[in-house]
Order: sequence, then C-alpha cells, then structure tokens
Amino acid sequence: MHWAKVSRCRRAALAAAALCAAWTAAPAWAQESDASDAAAQAAQSRLADADTLLALTQDGAILYASDAVKLNGYQYCSQAVSLAEQGEFRESVRAASKAMHVAEATDDPNLRALANRDLAIVYGYSGQLDKAESFARDALKYPAKEPEKVAGPVNKVLGDVAMRRGNYAEAVRHYDDALKASSKNYAPLVQASLVNALIESGDAARARQLLEAMPPPTEPALLAQYRRTQARLLLAENQPQAAAELYRRLTTGKTGTDSGYYQMWAWEGLSRAEQALGDKRAAAAALGRALDDVDSVRARFRSDEFKMGLFSDVQTVFERAVELYSDVGDDATAFEISERSRSRALLDAVRGRGDVPPEATAVLGVQALQRMLAPDERVIEFHSLPDRLQAWVVGPDQLRPVSIPIGRDDLAKVVDGFRDLIVNGKRGAVAAADRLGKVLAAPLGLAAGQRLIVVPHGALHYLPFQALRLDGRYLIEDHPISVSPSISIAAQLAQHTPRAPADLIAFGNPRVGDEYELPGAAREVQEVSQLFPQHTVYTGVQATKTQFREAVAQAPVMHVAAHAQADLVDPLYSKILLANEDGRQSFLEAREVLGLDMRRTALVTLSACESGLGRIAQGDEVLGFTRSFLAAGTSTLIASLWPVSDDAAELLMRTLYAELSRGADVQRAMQAGQLAVLRQARMAHPFFWAPFNLIGNWRLQVGDE
Repeated sequence: MHWAKVSRCRRAALAAAALCAAWTAAPAWAQESDASDAAAQAAQSRLADADTLLALTQDGAILYASDAVKLNGYQYCSQAVSLAEQGEFRESVRAASKAMHVAEATDDPNLRALANRDLAIVYGYSGQLDKAESFARDALKYPAKEPEKVAGPVNKVLGDVAMRRGNYAEAVRHYDDALKASSKNYAPLVQASLVNALIESGDAARARQLLEAMPPPTEPALLAQYRRTQARLLLAENQPQAAAELYRRLTTGKTGTDSGYYQMWAWEGLSRAEQALGDKRAAAAALGRALDDVDSVRARFRSDEFKMGLFSDVQTVFERAVELYSDVGDDATAFEISERSRSRALLDAVRGRGDVPPEATAVLGVQALQRMLAPDERVIEFHSLPDRLQAWVVGPDQLRPVSIPIGRDDLAKVVDGFRDLIVNGKRGAVAAADRLGKVLAAPLGLAAGQRLIVVPHGALHYLPFQALRLDGRYLIEDHPISVSPSISIAAQLAQHTPRAPADLIAFGNPRVGDEYELPGAAREVQEVSQLFPQHTVYTGVQATKTQFREAVAQAPVMHVAAHAQADLVDPLYSKILLANEDGRQSFLEAREVLGLDMRRTALVTLSACESGLGRIAQGDEVLGFTRSFLAAGTSTLIASLWPVSDDAAELLMRTLYAELSRGADVQRAMQAGQLAVLRQARMAHPFFWAPFNLIGNWRLQVGDE
C-alpha cells in the first residue's frame, strides 16, 4: 500500500508522503533521523497565510460582491471599528477586508491606510500580535488625508503589542509617538496607556506626572479603569496602605451596568495591596471576594481595557488564587479554583453566542471526583503559572500536588519546539519526547497501566501527551489517555452517557472542488460504517451542511472525515468544509454548533486537519470546536492537533471503531488505534499516530450491554 497519499490539509499531502518514505527508508538505528524537513510545513504556512493582505483583499472582493446593499469603503471602515468594539473580531476583519477591496479598486491610498489601521486594531484586540504589528506598519506607509486618524491609533496599536509582549520600554516609545500624532479627543486614551506602560517599566515618577495632568474621563467604564490605574500607581510607588484604601473605595463604586466587573478587579487589587502589606490572610480574603463576584460577571469583550492599556484578563484572578492557596498548602481549594477557572473560561469563550447548559459550568469538588474514579484511573490536572507549572494527581484516595519548575513562557517555547519537531518530521522528535517526558511526566509518579485523564492548561493544550516518553517508551504504550478542558465536564459526561447505541452517521470527502478531494476519507467512512449494524453514510455531493444539521438529532455516533480550518482571530468561526450547496461553498462553523442540540450525540469524531486547534486564551483550552461540541451536548469528541495523514487516519479510525464494536471503551479503543499506526514501520513517527486527542467522556462504550 502507498501510505500517506493525501493529507487532510491538501497543502500537506506531498509533505506527508515524503515524511513516510523517509521514515521507512531509514535503517532501524537511524529512525530518529530527520524524516523530512518538508513534512506538514504547509499547515504552518496555511495558518500564517490565512489573513495576509492579499488573502484578505481577495476575501473582501468576494464578500463585497455578495452584499445586496453595497457601502462605500469608509462606511465599511466604520463597520469594522464598531464590530471590533463589540468583540465580533471575524466580522470586523470581513468589514475591513471589504474596505481594502474598495481601496484597491478605486486606488485610494487614504482608504488603504484606514483599512490597514482597522485590521491592526482588530488583530490587536484578538491577540494576534504579529498580524496587528504588520498591519499597523502597513498603515503608516500610505498618505492619510487626516494623519491623526491613522498615526495616533496605529502607533498606539504598536504600543499595545509591545506591552502584551512584555517589552515595556518599547511600548513607552510607541505611546510617545502616538501621543505626538493624536487628535485632542484621542490623546487622553494614549496618555492612559502610556501611564500604565510607565508603571510596568518602573518609571513611577513620570507616570505620576502624566496621570496628574490628565482630566478624569467622564465615561463610567473609562473612569473605572482610570481609578484602577491610580491604585496601581500607588502600589508601584510603594504606598500599599494608600492603594488599599483606594481599592476599598472602588469595591463599592458604581460604574453603570458593569459595576460588578470593576468591583471584582477592585477586590483583586485590594488583595495585592494586602499582600504587599504582609497580610496573607487578608489578601486571601480579598481574593475570595473577587472570586465570589467573578461568576456573576457578564462574559464579554471590553474594549475600554485596551483603550486604557490595562489588558485585563479574568483568568489572572484565578491564577493568583491558585498560587496563594497552593503556597499555603490548601491543595483541595487550589484544585477546585483551577476547575472554576475553566468553567468561567467556557462562558468567556461563547460570549453570548450560544446557550451553555448549567452542567457545563458546574464544578465538581475533590471528594466527589474521588468517589467516582475507578482504582486504575488518575486525573492529571495542570495550571500554568508565571513561575511554575502546578499539577495535581487525583486518584480515588489521593490528591497529590506537584510543582514543576518551568514558567509559563518557557513552557510555551518548549511545547512549540516539540510540536514543530513532530509536525515537520524532524529526527529530534523522539529525543525531545524523552526530554519532555522527564520534565512533565516523570514527576507525576505514574504507574504502568493507569488510565490517564489529562486536564491541560495554556500551552499544554497544544501538547500531544501520548507522544511523551518515559524509560524509552511512549506514554500511550503504557497508558490509555484522554484529555478534557475540565474534569468537572468530563466526569459529568461520563456519568450521564455511559453507553451509546451502535448507530453511525458518517460524512466523508464532501465535494468542494478537485483540489479538496480526499479519496482516503471516502474509503475511511465506508470501512468504518461496516462495523455498525445501523449506519448511514454521506459522501461527495451528499455530504452537505443541510444534511449534517438534519442528522444531528438522530446520530448517537457521528464521524466526519473532511477538511477543517482553524480561525485564530475568532475560533468560533473555525469551520469544517462540507459539500457545496446551490453552487456555493458551504461550511459548518464552530459558533453554529453551539446552536445545535447534540445531547443525543454521544461521540463525534472530526477526522479532519487541525480540528482541535484554535487560539488559546490564558487559562483556557484551545477554543473552537472542542468547546462548541461539548457545550452543545456531545459526550465525547475526537479532534486533531495537526495535519492528518489520510491513510494513517484511515488505519487509526478503522482500528478504533473495531475495538468499540468488540465492547472496548473509547479510551482503550483510541489507545489501540494509535498503537496500530505506531507499529507500522512507515508510520512510527509521532506525526502519523499522535495527532488525535480523545476529549471528554473517556468511559463511553458503544453497543448493547
């Protein structure tokens, strides 16, 4: 058989085949050699190129042509700004793209400058810092009719980018440039950002000078941020008592409909002041008040934080609480706070774009979790902190904290490096798996045969835990492994959906265009379907979005073998490409999944390229399909972390479903599928066998008792 003929990412097809050939050709002693520099590089470039100026201009032309009512370019710019302020990032990008198309069509350099400015702002808001910086610099290349409308905001974006990267001196320089070029109305926002940058850079004296020269804002939200800056400055000036007094006043302040949000931050600030005063008990009490308020705070994007240069993240409240309670030895509380942070992150993820069932945000206490775990099951929960990785190993009679001395930034670099080695088929992937296994897995004290339910955090959501190695063996060789965004969610799913009928609905190789053909996907769904006594298969032109929506209500098991595209700007716009309908490309977006009732769908397998990827929000898992399907009611999800080799996926899925049909639970079935690929000489590199994660209910069984 010719392995890896087609990859689920069409650009990666030849690269995957080359990797397979190179891995097979290497002698046994050299199978850790460089399999292929080209393997799956296309996926990396595809994500990087998705929102280039050329791509956006082309998208803008298509979107503009489809508008029933066509606006002028400047009206599209206004739309882009308004949508960005509301947190509708992808829609903002689309509006700015239409403005860019009009600018190109009319050869209007002023409109080009404004469209690039708006793209810089929205990418900055969404956390895509490289793109924000690139579009900001492009905006400055064009002559603007009113320079203050471009130079001021664009230089502020560059300052915001530098601040979020932790380069405070550079941020100060950009904010100074923005201040020189700003209009009278815009200057106070730049000044506020500059004050916060100066505080972070250690120049409290200049920060004080600027802050005292600023008139307090009249808008309630901006005024609340201004008061927070005042209190932060007092702390920076080593005046914790004065800071504490100001924070206390802010805890009772009224700032309109969002008062609870700003009061939460006031309690968090008071906790910092009390800690600076040396009173840990008072600091913990204040932080507890902040946590009391956090669940009642409405989840939405707040542009005023960006305007004032504060970049607040609710997850930092949980982070400090995890640190504080871990430091004082209250491990159960620290664990439960980590779980609460994940429930909150789900609310933040959907931001009002879908209903979230109450059970999806309920937190399971340590004792309740221990009661439902089997003797051979271990929960491994992580929380990435600035200076360390906090972990907990939970068993039926065990709660063991583990502090791993690797900070958040270093962890992200290590994970990125490991992923790059795997995705690019490098010889160093195996050695890196050994090294990373010693750092992350060895301290956990795992016994062979234990079933692992891993709850990642931050950058660890990009890490294939199954590909870590201990004592010369991959973890998957000794442990069935699943992951979950929250053990509370996974445990509830395991209790609610222990078994599903052996009834499959499968979608394979949807007809999009010749360049998107996946013959292996069509074979995959046909082979998989034969393992189910009841099955329905849709391939080619039949595999439509309309058919998918109709099938959801009657599909205990759903399998989708198709292309997928991650959206890093707004992960809820990540999409699965389905068959064209009415002569137009059709796709299912993650945000649409939130609106489906999938409580009768026990298992969804996305045998697709990077279906598990998306933007990682601090403290949250990869946003996109994972959250959407679980929130919609799906019990178990299988999704991929990188481009999938078509034939490797075919073997893995065939084995997985065969094991399910024999009565194995889904966690053991996934282990069998991954091992089946690993044991093929041509596919022993982790690129082939490790991309899929089993997410959610790890105990699910399919078929009759």
